[in-house]
Amino acid sequence: MNNTCEFSDCAELLPATPDVHWFAIHTRSRHEKLVSFLLQARGIDQYLPTVTEVHRWSDRHKKLELPLFPGYVFVRLADSNERRVAVLRVPGVVGFVGLHQQGTAIPEDQIEGVKTLMAQNVPWAAHPFLKEGQRVRIRGGALEGMEGIFLRRNGKESLIISIDVIQRSLAVCIQGYGLQVLRA
Repeated sequence: MNNTCEFSDCAELLPATPDVHWFAIHTRSRHEKLVSFLLQARGIDQYLPTVTEVHRWSDRHKKLELPLFPGYVFVRLADSNERRVAVLRVPGVVGFVGLHQQGTAIPEDQIEGVKTLMAQNVPWAAHPFLKEGQRVRIRGGALEGMEGIFLRRNGKESLIISIDVIQRSLAVCIQGYGLQVLRA
């Protein structure tokens, strides 16, 4: 008996690889860096966007690296109970953000939008979360291909990058950039 088979013959016998998605996890207050470190030490793909701020006290000034979204760390993992439990066992993790503490998958383009914005040296500001609005894609320049919600306020044009699950957004000035309107 021959135990070999062509790929097309055996495809249904191979185990399906689970999809890998980004999820937001809620952390204890001021535990984002520790959780990020412990997740990385355990081999779990994580992302903690940070910003550098100068804090001034009466006797000194100090640059601090602070979480962009306080109380949240992003993890990329297969949608399985074993992986969720591994994340939940990390000290400082409160739970997954989403329905029934199972977590809601974050679209890859939302995380990539934040990563791109953090990697570029362009001015940005935190912005109230927006659900409604025209989705656009930037054409040309350092932010080529970035998608978000277009906003015009006081004659200034901005692109709003949102993380739906944690209801947080960033606004970046896009004055002078070419835009392409996207259909829903």
